[in-house]
Amino acid sequence: MTCGTCRTPVHTQFASTGLVEAIVEGGLDPAGDPRWADSGAVSPAEYARWAGHLCGMTCLRMALGPGAPTLFALRDGALDYGAYTDDTVSGGVVKGLVYAPFARYASEVHGLDAVVHRHLSPAGILDLLDEGRQVMASVHYGIRHPERPAPGRGGHLVLLTSRTADGAGVHFHNPSGTSAATRTADLPLPVFERFFAGRGVSLPGLPAAGVRPLTGAE
Repeated sequence: MTCGTCRTPVHTQFASTGLVEAIVEGGLDPAGDPRWADSGAVSPAEYARWAGHLCGMTCLRMALGPGAPTLFALRDGALDYGAYTDDTVSGGVVKGLVYAPFARYASEVHGLDAVVHRHLSPAGILDLLDEGRQVMASVHYGIRHPERPAPGRGGHLVLLTSRTADGAGVHFHNPSGTSAATRTADLPLPVFERFFAGRGVSLPGLPAAGVRPLTGAE
């Protein structure tokens, strides 16, 4: 599926879009997702253990556009670069996404000009969007309920693709969105800021429809 207001595909970090709400808010075991194999995981157990940590890889998959690798293929590459820590020795704790190695991975393996922004203001996000870049922004997962008070800032990644039509807000794709309206959402900047941790990674935007990217040979 592709967003109606941009060319960036819409993906969730769980393979069955219709089960996201049951998993993230209803306590459903992800191992019961019948489409787990679509993620590229080798087993339901691996899928269940990792899918909840792969918001960053879902953002990368969307930023890569149509034809991107599977979610777990991207996870494998990020692991090779040290963007995640799979600490099976001390209880199997998954830690990440670590921005610097992730940016190296996105740049060296996928050819994306990935830039880490350790201190990023809401106005800075708008500047990056105006430059045609997309922004993986650290927000609280509660952003899917913007009508509620923000429980905190950070801990989850969403992909910002553009300003809103009125220019005063941001349009973003949420890997853990529980409905169509929260998977591709528009929020006024002050509302978004309540959930935003002030950091992220910017990536190139997808080329406009009908524009073929140049290759090194051209």
